[in-house]
Amino acid sequence: MSPRILGATITRILRQLLHDPRTIAMLVVVPALLLALLYFMFDDQPMIFDRIALIMLGVFPFVIMFLVTSIAMLRERTTGTLERLLTTPLGRLDLLFGYGIAFGIAAAVQASVAAGLAYWLFDLDTAGSTGLVILIAVVNAVLGVALGLFCSAFARTEFQAVQFMPVVAVPQILLCGLFVSREQMAGWLEAISDVLPLSYAVEALQEVGANADATATLWRDLGIVAGCVVVALVLAAATLRRRTA
Repeated sequence: MSPRILGATITRILRQLLHDPRTIAMLVVVPALLLALLYFMFDDQPMIFDRIALIMLGVFPFVIMFLVTSIAMLRERTTGTLERLLTTPLGRLDLLFGYGIAFGIAAAVQASVAAGLAYWLFDLDTAGSTGLVILIAVVNAVLGVALGLFCSAFARTEFQAVQFMPVVAVPQILLCGLFVSREQMAGWLEAISDVLPLSYAVEALQEVGANADATATLWRDLGIVAGCVVVALVLAAATLRRRTA
């Protein structure tokens, strides 16, 4: 990868984001509104709100970035933009890692706004620091970007891209430990949960909620999620098509 080409790719994607008010609203406003909804749902049960809101600070970026990225890459193909870009010195890894870094920057803004609201407006209480929560949220968002890029290669229309949501994201949300502790699941469900990256992101957030200092489990889980990001980006590069027939 060329640092100059990678930097130009990141700049182009960020400019596209800044000129799309609907995407900005989805990235920043929607998580804030959903957190407000959770707050009022559990207004008289602060401990439940603390547990669920903490996890959702990591789940929201994953889901939103998956949707936005899969549709954005599909549009690049269907409009012919991707085919034109790949006739330049831009490589596939430059493009995909550019997407990952650009949306990671957007995720940092998203996570900072959402965490700020959760901690200072909705009185979210965790033993660990806000910085660790934001870090995990950003890594989780980049995971959503990587999986969205990979899945977009198999879609021909935006509707098909959205259809990957119940296949890729929803099972991970159901099995990540949000609703039932992974240890309490049936053995085969726990085995599936153990190979899903979102499970480790949620476990890392739970470590922040329960411990004042970063633990070895937290760093291990973050490493696993980061490794899944790299694998997904490489797979996305291998399956990336210039255009949709």
